[in-house]
Amino acid sequence: MPRLTLVVPAYNVQSYLRECLDSVLGQDFGDFEVVAVDDCSPDRSGALLDEYARRDERVRVLHLERNVGLGRARNAGLAEATGDYVLFLDSDDTLTPGALRAIAERLDATGDPEILVYDYARAYWNGIERRNLLRAYLAQEGPDVFSLRERPQLLDLLQIVWNKAYRRDFIEKHGFEFPSGYYEDAPWTFCSLISAQRIAVLDRVCLRYRQRRAGGNILRTVSRRHFDVFDQYDRVFAHLDAHPELERWRPEMFRKMADHYLTVLDKPDRLPPDARAEFYRRAAADYRRRLPAGFVRPPGMQGRKYAFLALGSYSALAGVKAANKVRRTVRSQGRRQAGRARDAAMRLFYQAQLRLPLEQNLALFSAYWSRGYACNPAAIDAVVARLAPHIRRVWVVKDPAAPVPPGVEVVRPGSKEYWAAMARARYTVNNVNFADEMVKRDGSVHLQTHHGTPLKTMGLDQQRYPASTRMDFADLLRRCDRWDYSLSANRFSTEIWERVYPCGYTSLETGYPRNDALVNATAADVRAAREALGVADGRKVFLYAPTHREHHAEFTPRLDVAALAEELGPDVTLLVRGHYFYAPSPELARLTAGGRVRDVSTHPRIEELYLAADALITDYSSAMFDYANLDRPLVVFADDWQIYREVRGTYFDLLREPPGAVATSQEELTGLLLSGAWDTEETTALRAAFRERFCEFDDGRAAERVVRRVFLGEGPDAVPVIPLRERRAVPSPPEALAAGRG
Repeated sequence: MPRLTLVVPAYNVQSYLRECLDSVLGQDFGDFEVVAVDDCSPDRSGALLDEYARRDERVRVLHLERNVGLGRARNAGLAEATGDYVLFLDSDDTLTPGALRAIAERLDATGDPEILVYDYARAYWNGIERRNLLRAYLAQEGPDVFSLRERPQLLDLLQIVWNKAYRRDFIEKHGFEFPSGYYEDAPWTFCSLISAQRIAVLDRVCLRYRQRRAGGNILRTVSRRHFDVFDQYDRVFAHLDAHPELERWRPEMFRKMADHYLTVLDKPDRLPPDARAEFYRRAAADYRRRLPAGFVRPPGMQGRKYAFLALGSYSALAGVKAANKVRRTVRSQGRRQAGRARDAAMRLFYQAQLRLPLEQNLALFSAYWSRGYACNPAAIDAVVARLAPHIRRVWVVKDPAAPVPPGVEVVRPGSKEYWAAMARARYTVNNVNFADEMVKRDGSVHLQTHHGTPLKTMGLDQQRYPASTRMDFADLLRRCDRWDYSLSANRFSTEIWERVYPCGYTSLETGYPRNDALVNATAADVRAAREALGVADGRKVFLYAPTHREHHAEFTPRLDVAALAEELGPDVTLLVRGHYFYAPSPELARLTAGGRVRDVSTHPRIEELYLAADALITDYSSAMFDYANLDRPLVVFADDWQIYREVRGTYFDLLREPPGAVATSQEELTGLLLSGAWDTEETTALRAAFRERFCEFDDGRAAERVVRRVFLGEGPDAVPVIPLRERRAVPSPPEALAAGRG
């Protein structure tokens, strides 16, 4: 029988669940079990729980047949608990290192109390952590074990269950269980605390309480379900009625009830406007019905609010609140007007356009900060032209010489045409974010396509690596708030995007549209790609495509490409693709003149370079995830892996889970290229595992999937994904050349 049981219910938390479970299973105390409850989650939370259960025998998973809500899901897990103590952990929160050992040692030191209360910190999306403001209540002074009568201030801690360890026989003795509905923690917390005879505290932060920026918190959900709070306090007072020995706690429970009702009324983001008066009437009725004899109202404004409840005067309470709101609004409007005045000169035309109706058949596209017609937006644009020809397609492109297909209109950033299209387009599509000045209009649809599968940290996770970015993360999330849809090439990406860009969009697991060109390529496409590059028949082509390094101001290949080309001999062409962040390299231009090294950094379509190459050599670039769709050899050149991980951070260890052969020095790379070790049965197996994980949705119909869902309004299953094993193989260069000769 384990010392501790952790009950972890899960619902729609696929982007946070790994972090939660890793924080538990990585503890330095092992005498515990995890009872994880899949509350019929519509995302992949259940599958993730099963994955962890297969890897660690301490994890058991319950899959509920229907969604029952947080309270009843906890009950289901509680029924399976076997530990001496039960802890509840919400699946988007995490334990701090050493937390379970500290809890277990405190339980031992205090002689197994019925309840141990420990501390927590709020962990915000911007990296800030704030410890519980009432942490002084958990000071380990006085008796180690006490009753609530000796420290009644514990009732003023947040009404939560996950900062406590409960002795399981204490729970069973009193028959405690969670009710359904909102605020399910209130009756459990209050009834257990007032019933316990032996309580202890631990003055240590054991849990990080995630403060999601969007979603996942009922306290920021406008709904009539906040009326559930009345049922929860019915349960609290029913417990008091059933236990006369607890009568002394009635005034305290009355105070908690009144404060809670007033909190719900005070918060503008809980009750629908047309439900506020009704809620007030019910709160006032409870107040008058349960008012204890001799109860003394608190002083100040809170006491006046109590008085309004006693009178049942919603109009009086609303009047006081309205006066306060007017004062706040005047101050806020003054600040906004000052800001608008500063921007008015630059944006008068845009503001005028924003007052005009949306053009329902206008789509505005951009890619890579308006560098040109490229990537996922370009692939989507091409299918829009075919499936939705009524859509007018406008592209934002900086360079007047950048090529665009026929039928595409082009606007220059900052022009009147640009602002007009920005203001009136119903659809906006980008693989990065549009400018901060963009206003997201009601009825418009913004599609964020992204431009790679993340190996390196992205979004909010970059806060942990300040050397890699100078980003203002609050501004970043304001831009991300405009997204309606976010594309994913694989489930791995979905989990990361939803966590690092915590906004209110819908994830579309469609695959990457830009990879359609790879998956659908024919032998003729492969030959054409090589002919366009002037590659002679029979030559081996290696594409070297390293990633951007924030600590390098210009592109300097970490490989001595001239020496490598010389070692590989005259039958090999080495293509070098610098990251688009870098300016053209004079050194590469000089080497290109020699013939065997080709600088293809400015080639307009990297997909054609992929098709022409026999193998890809890269370091940490997302190119590896795209190239894997061709099922051709990949070689990882990782000579600065540890530095890169420390400076930028990564989501998995590429050296332990590579897509193919790995070299950590130029000598090692040259050896494996010359020996043939870059393409063996072992590297093929590594590539197959990599493809299973990262190429699951790239079946050649990703762009169609997006267009039918976003532009044509069809359902998510309109274009089913073809399983990886059933997809047609893309011809390799030797196979394509042989087919051409045949």
